[in-house]
Amino acid sequence: IVSIAFFVALYQAFKLLGYIGQNKVFSLNSVKALRTIKYCAIVLGILIVMAGIYIRIFHAKGDDPAGFLAMCVVTTFISIVIATATAVFERTLQSAVDIKSENDLTV
Repeated sequence: IVSIAFFVALYQAFKLLGYIGQNKVFSLNSVKALRTIKYCAIVLGILIVMAGIYIRIFHAKGDDPAGFLAMCVVTTFISIVIATATAVFERTLQSAVDIKSENDLTV
């Protein structure tokens, strides 16, 4: 389930790179791609935390889940950073798209 969110975000990242290559950065499609990446990163972080909680509660008593839990913490942190960065980029790009559309209307 986690891999679905990851691959959707990866696909959207490639779409965003395609928009950049076509010089269509300041478009609503770019904003939508960033929004989808942000939501996928949030879902990814939540699902990884849920997996860590599941392993912590239901692991075998003789087993040590410290390595897996450390990986959960690191990947959750990375997904939070990605979600925050894409949220900032999304807001910046949305304001740029708004300014561009206003300039297109005045000309």
